[in-house]
Amino acid sequence: MCGVTRISVVIATKDRAAYLDAALRSLAEQIDAPAFEVVVVDNGSQDATAQIVERARSLLPFDVTYVYEERPNRGAARNRGITVAAGELIAFVDDDVWMPPGFLRAHDQSHPAGSNLAVSGPIINVPGYHERPKPGLANFSRAFLCTCNVSLSRAALQAVGGFDEHFHLYGWEDTELGVRLRELGVAAKFAWDAYLYHIKPPREQTLEVTLQRTLEKAKMAARFIRKNPSRRARMATGAYALNFLRAKATAPQWLMPIYAGLAQTDNVPPAIRSFARAQLLDGLYVRELQRGLQR
Repeated sequence: MCGVTRISVVIATKDRAAYLDAALRSLAEQIDAPAFEVVVVDNGSQDATAQIVERARSLLPFDVTYVYEERPNRGAARNRGITVAAGELIAFVDDDVWMPPGFLRAHDQSHPAGSNLAVSGPIINVPGYHERPKPGLANFSRAFLCTCNVSLSRAALQAVGGFDEHFHLYGWEDTELGVRLRELGVAAKFAWDAYLYHIKPPREQTLEVTLQRTLEKAKMAARFIRKNPSRRARMATGAYALNFLRAKATAPQWLMPIYAGLAQTDNVPPAIRSFARAQLLDGLYVRELQRGLQR
């Protein structure tokens, strides 16, 4: 692609070749987009990710750069993407998204000349690629930065040193980066037109996967608080006395096996199964968070 690159779309991925292929194809359908490139950071894949990117290079009408980062670390992967990117703006998206034709145009137009913004857009969770509802109030987010759908200047990312790679498990690395960007003077902006679809098939949202992510998120929440011991951080992570008391009352240790059983039993009403699952995850998160803060 000739000329100045306006946006570098950075996608960190691991073992999700089919999702990545769909995300890249959605970028090929962008309308009135600024000059852009795509940087795919392979975070240790064992599947056909490299082959998907190689095919995209030959078939798709934009530059695609492939980078291999073997350390299993989302922050490290995205930092490699920042290093390689040439765009004035960097747009982070997940590998399991589909971007409507106006996605990049909306992000571009949300960054007027002279601004210093972190632009987020609606993230619409859908079970498959055929469901494409328009964004609604339920898709609004006050989060300063979520790497599923955000764009900001490459200069700002470089100025704060990128992601803290000590956040090596799931969760809070983007929130922590947002704290440093805010201190630098970057402001948050929510652009309704900059929406995308986050593909979440029910078969992949297993209790086992969700439990593991909840544990990791709690551990990283404790790390986040140790680095940012502010009231705002404690409220955001749930690390405050009233929440600990609430969880102790609603999800005591003796009830956790019962919740686990109900959450995995098909012959109970869906509402009860959903309630038990929520209580199980809540209790697990709060206990692991408390353990992390005591270490």
